[in-house]
Amino acid sequence: MTDIQTQFNHESQISTEQWQAIINNDASYDGQFFYAVRTTGIFCRPSCKSKEPKPQNVTIFADARQAITAKYRPCKRCKPTGERLPDSEWVSVMTEYIDHHYTEPLTLHQLAEICHGSPYHLHRTFKKIMHITPVDYIQQHRIHQACQELKETHRSITAIGLNIGIPNTSYFVTLFKKKMGITPAQYRKQHQMIHQQKDSIKEGISSEQS
Repeated sequence: MTDIQTQFNHESQISTEQWQAIINNDASYDGQFFYAVRTTGIFCRPSCKSKEPKPQNVTIFADARQAITAKYRPCKRCKPTGERLPDSEWVSVMTEYIDHHYTEPLTLHQLAEICHGSPYHLHRTFKKIMHITPVDYIQQHRIHQACQELKETHRSITAIGLNIGIPNTSYFVTLFKKKMGITPAQYRKQHQMIHQQKDSIKEGISSEQS
């Protein structure tokens, strides 16, 4: 057995033949098995034209029911159940992916490939369900995480930007001020002052009680 065959059989429960069917979008294997991608939570037919997954992230199922039982959602593009995935569920796939991968570079085209749809349709559907664009959602999530780090850590502004997926410090500061109305440094100072005031109040109460 070759190294690649060992990788398929032991790491992702996929044979070399099944893998070749997936990367070649071989429709003759449709109905013989379905494959799910752990990083996206989506399952497909072998013939699906979506972005080629990494073999170590693939799990094979004999039928669609098994994939659904394992909490995977049917692909919007190849419709492995023969039914259209509701828009709200498709958007849930997107938000879950963003929530777990916001530190990575994310573009509309990347999300479309990962979530098995066109950039235009993804953008339109996301905005219809969430009332904001995918890019706005990504930015909001990153700024929320930045706020937590500014309050809870002593990391530098640059380090926090890197940690939330915005390596350009100047852009991070500009975006933060746009969303929050103040710079990251001002936000940190503001919360330090609030924390100090709370500590002073607690000390004053403690002194009165003693």
